[in-house]
Amino acid sequence: MDGTDDLAAGRAAYARGDWQVAYGALSRAREVAGLEARDLARLGGAAWWVGSAQESLEITELAFRLLEDEGDADGAARRALDLTVLWGGRGDLVVASGWLNRARRLLADLPESATHGYLFYGTGALALARGDHEGLQQAADGTARVARRTGDLAVTSLALVLAGLSDLQRGRVATGFGQLDEAMLPVLAGRLAPEWAGEVYCTVIHACHQLADLDRMRAWTQATEQWCEQFQGEGIYSGICRVHRLQLLCTQGGGAAVEEQVERSGVELEGRSNWVAAEAFYQLGEIRRLRGDHDGARAAYDRARGLGTEPQPGESLLLLAAGDGGAGWSRLSLALAGRDPLSSAALLAPGVRMALELGLVDEAEAWCARLEETAALFDTPGLRAWAAHARGAVQVARAHPADAVRTLEAAARKYRGLQCRYETAQVYELLAHAHRATGEPGVADADRATALAIYRELGALPDVRRLDRGALPGGLTDRECEVLSSVASGLTNRQVAGELFISEKTVSRHLANIFTKIGVSSRTAAAAWAHENGVPRRPAT
Repeated sequence: MDGTDDLAAGRAAYARGDWQVAYGALSRAREVAGLEARDLARLGGAAWWVGSAQESLEITELAFRLLEDEGDADGAARRALDLTVLWGGRGDLVVASGWLNRARRLLADLPESATHGYLFYGTGALALARGDHEGLQQAADGTARVARRTGDLAVTSLALVLAGLSDLQRGRVATGFGQLDEAMLPVLAGRLAPEWAGEVYCTVIHACHQLADLDRMRAWTQATEQWCEQFQGEGIYSGICRVHRLQLLCTQGGGAAVEEQVERSGVELEGRSNWVAAEAFYQLGEIRRLRGDHDGARAAYDRARGLGTEPQPGESLLLLAAGDGGAGWSRLSLALAGRDPLSSAALLAPGVRMALELGLVDEAEAWCARLEETAALFDTPGLRAWAAHARGAVQVARAHPADAVRTLEAAARKYRGLQCRYETAQVYELLAHAHRATGEPGVADADRATALAIYRELGALPDVRRLDRGALPGGLTDRECEVLSSVASGLTNRQVAGELFISEKTVSRHLANIFTKIGVSSRTAAAAWAHENGVPRRPAT
């Protein structure tokens, strides 16, 4: 046998997206008679689709070497660009950049062609990953120029993707998403090679997630799943879509039910798409943290970090829940340093609540203002909800309950529209404090009951246990009640700090917040208020 039949079968299977058949047939043809460079490239692509990531890289690199030796600079550059995408998807930007530079060297002396458009796209994708917005815009301009000169529909699509992403990063959200929507037309028409089409889909979905535009994220995830249906068998993008779908399910409150699927998806994508695998493990950590499994959450966050993703803000919130809020605050502050406004938003929102829990009201105010600026610039439903949630929490802490009610009710409406169940419960819990402070105990009790019911539905056991103890008086937080209890027992600030493992400065901040909330100006009056409102004295140790 000379492998001719297998070669023909492999080519045909590759063309129709039957990756498993293509991989088997081309592998057999290679064993019998070897493969030319372009068929090696097909085998490398099929290997990647069926999950043999390392083999895919090795075979595609061999195809590159053969084409380079044959003097086919354009063909070799195409393979180098394929390797740029493959290594970038694995999260290794250094190696991806190396392959991009090889493609650039090969194309330097060639007349401008569609391949140059792919080169610009790769340059823009790496600039985006590094947060280089100016580099992204320059790459978008270069890709658009190639698209105009060549009339290539695939390059036109890539140009629109980069232009759309650049607009999104600069706050031109409507224009940016409009260009991304237009970019999808050639993709849906099959004008892009599957690897590049999948890259475009994933990039767009990631942008939606970063902007907290969950409705658009749902739409694009569904569209990508429909695109995947044309291919035979389970492919890498099916796994990636599954992670995005599970992320959305967790937002809607299905975390506990999909925990096993999230973990399995992360394992399956390791080595194939490490940054999406890291997202899966981070989501796994979030599921476990919210139901009180601290050890399991820590293990999941560690796996996300091992794949190149810093597990924030979840890891800092876990430290807070475990009683080490100071360390959590330090890590979150460090993670925020140097970030651009958009990538900061996901840290600022929980950071405000953490600061308030630690008695850092001024810091919470500053972070809230930054988040509001970001929400005003990008103006997506999710960012607006985060900003309103944060502002309402600060207003409760500042003892402005009437303002807090208006702000938090707006946040609740936004969260309900986005199907964000856990955040909705958090807002209702804050509303209970605000309504109690405005003299509406019945409304406050209803708000608290709503929050508790949602926490129970979600399996958020720490939150259920906290609310089941009964409503805290005066809108005080758990930590503020602990501080007040200690002060009412006659402890000094230093003794309180030692009892609660916090600094004296933090104790002073908590006391200032307590005095404001309950309307007193001295420790004696605070102790009397604590006795009248059922705050138990801290037992002697």
